[in-house]
Amino acid sequence: MRTDTIFYKIFLTFHSLLFELIGLPDENGDGYEFISVEVKEKAFRFDGIFMPDSEDNPIYFVEVQFQPKSDFYWEFITEINIYLNQYKPVQDWKAVAIFAKRSIEPERLTLFQQELIATGRIIRIYLDELPSGSIGIDLIGLIVSKEAQTVKIAKQLMQRTEEIGDITFKQGVVELLLECLVSKLSNLTRQEIEAMFLVNDLKQTRFYQDVRQDGKQEGQQEEAETLLMRQLSKRFGKLSDRHQTQISALEITQLEDLAEALLDFQSISDLESWLEQL
Repeated sequence: MRTDTIFYKIFLTFHSLLFELIGLPDENGDGYEFISVEVKEKAFRFDGIFMPDSEDNPIYFVEVQFQPKSDFYWEFITEINIYLNQYKPVQDWKAVAIFAKRSIEPERLTLFQQELIATGRIIRIYLDELPSGSIGIDLIGLIVSKEAQTVKIAKQLMQRTEEIGDITFKQGVVELLLECLVSKLSNLTRQEIEAMFLVNDLKQTRFYQDVRQDGKQEGQQEEAETLLMRQLSKRFGKLSDRHQTQISALEITQLEDLAEALLDFQSISDLESWLEQL
């Protein structure tokens, strides 16, 4: 599973999730920007950094570890010190080490490492021990769940997306859920997972109905076209100029029909066949 990429997207989508994980109020996330920073001397990149917008709050360095690594803490601490030397921030800092499970964490820690943990400078999170909570927390639970439970948990999360009022954010969460499933069920393709249950279930959810209804109410050609182009690009990569021209020529009702038909497309050839039938 591509955990680095997925966790970056999770923290980018659920901006307050880190603070929920470490037991701080969600509103603490309002004063932070989540970024990815490369440290040039060693050419490495943190899994993520929460950068505060004021000097009073600490920087949070985040690292996710899914495989045993005896020198994990040495590398993490070294990377942080190189960053501090290179960027010289005025803020204090904390490190958040996220392990798939407790047994992944190195067993033998030096007194220096133990002191950083004891003082709260390094905060440890064990994903398999997290209680059920927000959609973001339970999405992490999906990643570390046993494969036999994956589909059940995913369906529960799909139903919980109905709690989200922001349609754009809701669509992003559903897309992130699908990406987690593709990585989790590595023996299946994205199209096979969609065909198996997710797309069919999606058609029945309030989320899907809300998107269609909002599109009809807005009745704005440009917005519908932009949304559809984005959905197609996510599914099949950058569209050719010919495809973009054909889609731009569609009426609003045709765009709505294409948005519905898209859920059943398996490849770009399905799009081409659909456009040829007009």
